[in-house]
Amino acid sequence: MQLPHFSAVVKRGGFGRSFIIVLLAFGLMACSQKQPQYVAEGADSTLTEPQQDVADFHLVSCQYVWSYMGDAALNNPLYWQRAIDCAVRLTPAEARAKAKGQPVDSWQNAFRQAVLLSHGNVTPIERRHFLQRLDSYAQDYPAPVRPLLILWRDGQRALLQLSAERSRYAALEQSTQAERVALREQQTELQKELATTRRKLDRLTDIERQLSARRPADASESNGHDAGAAENSSADEANP
Repeated sequence: MQLPHFSAVVKRGGFGRSFIIVLLAFGLMACSQKQPQYVAEGADSTLTEPQQDVADFHLVSCQYVWSYMGDAALNNPLYWQRAIDCAVRLTPAEARAKAKGQPVDSWQNAFRQAVLLSHGNVTPIERRHFLQRLDSYAQDYPAPVRPLLILWRDGQRALLQLSAERSRYAALEQSTQAERVALREQQTELQKELATTRRKLDRLTDIERQLSARRPADASESNGHDAGAAENSSADEANP
């Protein structure tokens, strides 16, 4: 900062006043030089965060996902998200083949095999078995992956429960269908018995009707026979 009017100020106002102005000028110059440095240092100390490089596996080809074996990948939840996404893209036969090639000797291999088998058209028994294998390594789950792994495992257990409910419903439907068939058969037998009873009643009604029609004729014949017998008896008495 320049002071072009310093000599003029000294001539007009005296040395004391000039000295104060000079001190203020130098103070302003010092402040203007230090302030940007202070702001920069303040920004560095309060806003700068430590940089952490986190590998993003979303762009990794599914062809290479299953070949990762290092802890940097296996302890990264983003890797497992990508593995689950890639498993969905496999056919059931491919998923089973890849799962068969996974040695179950650690939590990561058990998890990888379970992820693959879950898309291999497994039976409820198979699903329960690979979940039990995965649970046997529960103490080894790394902290970054544990929330994702537990969430995925809960989803598989929900599928098991859904399968059990479907089985119970199928059994109930089958039982109900069998009861319906039995009721239909029973109804058919009752209808046959009812038809037989009706025919018997009709026959009895016909017989009773026929009997009712014959009774007056029999009575008249009986009366005529009795009258003829009486006449014959009277004639015999008149001719001894």
